[in-house]
Amino acid sequence: MMIKINSDSPEKTEEIGRKIGEGLSGVEVVAMFGGLGMGKTALTRGIAAGLGAEDCVSSPTFALVNEYSGKCRIYHFDMYRINGIDDLYAIGFFDYLGEGVLIIEWSENIEEALPEDSIIIRIEQGENQNDRIISIEGESIDENTCV
Repeated sequence: MMIKINSDSPEKTEEIGRKIGEGLSGVEVVAMFGGLGMGKTALTRGIAAGLGAEDCVSSPTFALVNEYSGKCRIYHFDMYRINGIDDLYAIGFFDYLGEGVLIIEWSENIEEALPEDSIIIRIEQGENQNDRIISIEGESIDENTCV
């Protein structure tokens, strides 16, 4: 199933993320696609909040992965600097699968390594500067999860 949602602010994007997080079971891979400034980290903040995390969520650009605690473990990856499968092995990415919710920014850099059952989220620029079109696709997602 594919769902498209419009957001007109970072706060709305975060709220959409919260609703997504509330619907997760605790072992999903959430793969985000979208350019710089599209709101991937805002969406991640919301997903983490929806999973009960009270941590300050920030982009793990230099750490590559940040870990948060909620109703499950949350692993927030930034794949901006990852250049292939060898890099994924080097950072231990595959060891995280099934150990909690993995939220992956810059998934376009590791698309071939994503599990088939990943939740795919694409964020695109809308008509105005703060407008975003958020497309969500995955077996575990339905309209009630996100709206």
